[in-house]
Amino acid sequence: MAQFEPENPDFDAEVRRRFTQQPYNLSIGASIADVKPGRVEVVVPTRSDLVQHNGYFHGGLIAGLADIAGGFAGWSLVAPDQGMLTIEYKLNIVAPGQGDQLRGVGEVISRGRSIIVTRIDVISMRNENPVLCATALQTLKVMKLPPELLNKTA
Repeated sequence: MAQFEPENPDFDAEVRRRFTQQPYNLSIGASIADVKPGRVEVVVPTRSDLVQHNGYFHGGLIAGLADIAGGFAGWSLVAPDQGMLTIEYKLNIVAPGQGDQLRGVGEVISRGRSIIVTRIDVISMRNENPVLCATALQTLKVMKLPPELLNKTA
């Protein structure tokens, strides 16, 4: 993984705070497992309402988890008054998502002034054995946060 320097010295707390402000993240039971500059790992435990008819994690959930993990990996590098918008991503599901949980591992691979590119692996944990479920590339637009979001707490 490339080494990146965060613009916000309090990046870990900021990523965790912004994560809890997004209702979708909470609705799927997602939590942050790890934050490093340019890398975020997000976990979603198995729940009956997150699977499709074959018992696999739903493809929409896999895609959503990839988007979340990549987006917050990017967010870990920006200034306190900035945020992210996903402008494009490509996802390849390579194995069924099944097991105890899904882990989305987002890593920044390129950081420009206004565009960040991330790579995300979504891993399903089957009896404590990791299985690559999906991989994605994502493009993020760095943007100034509107004033009403700057000091918003949870």
